[in-house]
Amino acid sequence: MASNHNDQILDQFTRQAVPFANAQTIRSEDALNRIVQIAGTVPEDTTLDVACGPGLLACAFARVVRIAVGVDMTPAMLDQARKEQQQRGLSNISWQQGDVYALPFPDAHFSVVSSRYAFHHFQHPLKALNEMKRVCKPGGRVVVADSSPVPAKADAFNTMERLRDPSHTRALAPEEMIGLFAKAGLGEPRAEVCRYESEMEELLARSFPREGDADRIRKIFADSITSDALDMATRTEGGKIFYSFPLKVFVAQVGVA
Repeated sequence: MASNHNDQILDQFTRQAVPFANAQTIRSEDALNRIVQIAGTVPEDTTLDVACGPGLLACAFARVVRIAVGVDMTPAMLDQARKEQQQRGLSNISWQQGDVYALPFPDAHFSVVSSRYAFHHFQHPLKALNEMKRVCKPGGRVVVADSSPVPAKADAFNTMERLRDPSHTRALAPEEMIGLFAKAGLGEPRAEVCRYESEMEELLARSFPREGDADRIRKIFADSITSDALDMATRTEGGKIFYSFPLKVFVAQVGVA
């Protein structure tokens, strides 16, 4: 089952690599810098971005910290990350292909370990969070930024997202994510809401749903406008549908023994 899901991730993100890397909301400097700020980043930090995709957050950290590393399982995404690094002229960053459930790094190796827009793809999010904690130094910070819809709207949100991206598993509601941090021994994380608006057709243009599902997604978005059934603040303007993912950033400090 896990290998089948990994195949779905590789298929989706090999195809999504270029459009995802160039999407305006994904590239937003404000969004990236906000996470760097929430993480309490300082120049002495060494950072790891888990499931780094096209490397945008890792590069944002690299502009501030001593050393930054990005790890991802999809070679096409790492190719985009290397191009991003080259375009930005960053020399203090490196990339590695790896598994989020068995990170190829020693214990207590980084002072900040982050993950953005990835946990909703994980079949075993607690296992991934435990690995992030393992490679983080005592006193360091673990940061997870992901869609986190309110419980009453989570099922509708996840149903839509599985249609849009078959590699989506489940976005965790805020209470679930807080519980996940507790199970990993990270205590209760600080949580901050970060919403960035975009347009539905732009989202579909960089997505690869199965045949026929794009129109189903359009209808779900349209039907959600009056009730905000997806927790995506959907609205219309000029004949277009706009939305914002229910993004939240969770950060916790690793305990000092």
